[in-house]
Amino acid sequence: MKIMFLVPASRLRTQLAFRIGHLTYGLPNPITGPLILGGMLKKEGHDVSVYEELYKDFDFKKLCDSDIIGIYTMSGNSTRAYELGDYFKAKKKKVIIGGMHATALPHEALQHADQVVVGEAESVINAVINGDIQDKIVYAPKIMNLDTIPFPDYSILKTPCAVGNVLTTRGCPFHCIYCSTSRIFGPYRERSIENVLAELSDLKKQGFAYMNFQDDNFTFNKNRAKRLLEEMIERKLYFKSTFFFGRADLGEDEELLSLLQKANFKTVLLGIESINQRTLDDINKKIKIERIRKSIFRLKEYKIKVITSLVLGLDTDTKENIRQSVEFCKEIDAYTLQPAVLTPIPGTELYKQFENQNRIITYRGKYFDFMHVTFIPKRLTTYELQEEFFNSIKSFYTVTSSLRIWKAFGLLAGLKRFALALIFTFLPLYMKHKEKLYFSLLKLCCNKKKNCRHILCPEC
Repeated sequence: MKIMFLVPASRLRTQLAFRIGHLTYGLPNPITGPLILGGMLKKEGHDVSVYEELYKDFDFKKLCDSDIIGIYTMSGNSTRAYELGDYFKAKKKKVIIGGMHATALPHEALQHADQVVVGEAESVINAVINGDIQDKIVYAPKIMNLDTIPFPDYSILKTPCAVGNVLTTRGCPFHCIYCSTSRIFGPYRERSIENVLAELSDLKKQGFAYMNFQDDNFTFNKNRAKRLLEEMIERKLYFKSTFFFGRADLGEDEELLSLLQKANFKTVLLGIESINQRTLDDINKKIKIERIRKSIFRLKEYKIKVITSLVLGLDTDTKENIRQSVEFCKEIDAYTLQPAVLTPIPGTELYKQFENQNRIITYRGKYFDFMHVTFIPKRLTTYELQEEFFNSIKSFYTVTSSLRIWKAFGLLAGLKRFALALIFTFLPLYMKHKEKLYFSLLKLCCNKKKNCRHILCPEC
């Protein structure tokens, strides 16, 4: 059979301005789930292709030649995923939907598909495709031995890719109320070091110069991380540059920092979230601001660029707290900033909490992209929080800051910052132009806090 896996992107993210921004920010890299599933089906004799809409528009003439369409969902792309599901169902194609959003809301997803796979599909995908499992909603069991999962097959990816992505764990040992990883894909599990090294060797053979470790916290188990890094160095399985996610206290371990530097781990994303200590305590971050500051300066001493991530709109944060957090990121010369509007992703504890408190103002998936306000904050109005998101990127990404980044990280980094400064200067105007109705209703929501539930739903 001919099978296509699609990773949709919201219509906003496929606009030219956003695509330029993505390419400026980093190199194109894929979501590996469809590449794993597609590779398994390819070995069974199927003709399989994978397309990611974030980097290239879909060729619907090619897609309509398929027998089965598999669609990967996250909350932020679910509106587009459902549009595609409806389109291909109307063309009499079999549509199977999976991914994080479908796992959290399978009955919703089933309205746009023939079957929905909940959870980790590797254990059921062959049976679903062959028709051995015909349940409308297929509940896939957890895979406890991650070494049994095949490596992603990049040969079936038909859209741009310049970076190999590796996931050495699944789940997350922490339980932040706004994070879907631990809730939907727990418990936390680790692959063996030998299995990870085998995948890295495979990526080297394919010619990848860049690699990302996509674990939510690569350095959570520091001893394991050190053993893996030692083997990577010993076997020369390192790349021109490697990105990873870490926790803000990793800068306190000199041995770990040294190994990261030797293995060409050049960029880390740290989830700072806020510099309001009360907020950090409230979300159980278990770290003090001064430790974060010292850790970041240690990382910089080892030539590891720091991307800082902030969560905007936490219940104990005010407008001033948000601005102070952005200033903190500027003071420490963060390489880039990723501000994210607090978002009640379905399946999380936050989603349940906000539903019970009647604080969710829209259920349309396209707004659950961490750039739009989808709930009523406690210490700001909805529109104020939206404006603070825009202010944070405009304040951080300035033309003058590109000179400082040039001095700290080199000419190319400076030019990228300059380009991002230009893009983010006009981003608020661009989004407000493209989504006039949303922003108009968001202002209305400020004035009707007690009666604005579902205010953005098309039925209201």
